[in-house]
Amino acid sequence: MSTKLNVYNTLINKVEEFKAMEEGTIGLYTCGPTVYDFAHIGNFRSYVFEDLVKRYLMYLGYNVRHIMNITDIDDKTIRKSNQLGITLNEVTNRYIQAFYEDIDRLNIVKADIYPRATEHIGEMIELIDRLDANGLVYTKGNSVYFSIDKFSDYGKLANISRENLQSGGGTDSDEYEKDNVQDFVLWKGKKEDEPSWDTKYGDGRPGWHLECSAMSMKYLGEQFDIHMGGVDNIFPHHENEIAQAEGATGKKFVNYWIHCQHLIVDNQKMSKSLGNFYTLRDLMERGYDPLAIRYLLLSAHYRKLLNFTFEGLDMAKQSLKRIGDFVFSLEGLNPEEGVTPELTELIRTNEAKFRSQMDDDFNISGSLGAFFDFIHEVNVRIKDLKKSDVENVLAYVKRIDSVIGVLKKEEAGLPDEEILKKIEERQDARKRKDFAAADAIRDQLKAKGIVLIDTPEGVRWKIEQ
Repeated sequence: MSTKLNVYNTLINKVEEFKAMEEGTIGLYTCGPTVYDFAHIGNFRSYVFEDLVKRYLMYLGYNVRHIMNITDIDDKTIRKSNQLGITLNEVTNRYIQAFYEDIDRLNIVKADIYPRATEHIGEMIELIDRLDANGLVYTKGNSVYFSIDKFSDYGKLANISRENLQSGGGTDSDEYEKDNVQDFVLWKGKKEDEPSWDTKYGDGRPGWHLECSAMSMKYLGEQFDIHMGGVDNIFPHHENEIAQAEGATGKKFVNYWIHCQHLIVDNQKMSKSLGNFYTLRDLMERGYDPLAIRYLLLSAHYRKLLNFTFEGLDMAKQSLKRIGDFVFSLEGLNPEEGVTPELTELIRTNEAKFRSQMDDDFNISGSLGAFFDFIHEVNVRIKDLKKSDVENVLAYVKRIDSVIGVLKKEEAGLPDEEILKKIEERQDARKRKDFAAADAIRDQLKAKGIVLIDTPEGVRWKIEQ
């Protein structure tokens, strides 16, 4: 398994070999949620893909330092606070907690730090100071703006030509369209009904773009390896991050920019007006397992549109069941001692295929295809497996799941000893030929997510996949 990882770098618009700045260690920054509402499945497509990349880098042996920001001050959070008539902190704390709950359900590995924008105002002011010292800012009204015509590399990420720049036409809006390329706000002068901070640039609040540059550099340094987000972040957000960071330091900000394509629903853009807008909680209320949702979100290549359908979600559920049943079957074997060299070689070659596909710009669909081929080949010979074979296969499945993260289940609704007690009660009922009571116990356990399987060796149980 000596292939090299190759990734598509938005900055150069092509695939290139990945090389870490520091051997064995990677600095990773991902754009996190703007906490004014529940995150939707389009957001989670990006977050799950970012988790896949992080997990794969860890599988390769890298120590990944991961920072994901929390945008808790911007136009949207302020608007929501005013609409509800509660404080900004009450709004953002509510949705920060919801976000943490959702990523736990989706089995997303937590970032090392989730910095909140409101807790890093000092770092943002220091960054404006550096840009001011380099002659890249100006004041208009009560706000401070970045002058894009004074930064010669502006537009290099989004491939915007210099002729399209509109310097001097500063905008205070946090988000704007690609055809509106103009100076962007760093510090917004105080407005009525908005939180503000007292600084040398006057009372006000930071612009959205300033937040990520300041926080990423605080925790990862002025240069780091990978910055990720959705394609909608390329412009203006990531373009402006580059301008701020490189305008202040004179150094290349990030080596690899990786962006995930949009999610659509039934071949249409997701929107509340079309009735096809879903949060994770919406899908869970319909009875879907978050891990099936995770599987669907990661199963298509990240640079292709993902068309979300309920048929696709049902297929994802079946794929998870196939993996879970495979593991369950292996764990139920009682094989004789020994090892089969051919099976050891099968594991080696299959893992090489899995890795070669992932090394090809995170081609997860190819990797999953190779893994399911492996499951099929092992199932064909499952009755001939030796004890070490079973142990080796289960260890391999665990390595694959360390990357895809779909087999971790929430704990059963009952402790093991209570499950075993219920199984014993069911067995007693069956001996008495009280099959109605036995079926009732089975149904009670199933309602708790516990499935009973009667085998020649006795009753086995598993948490439903």
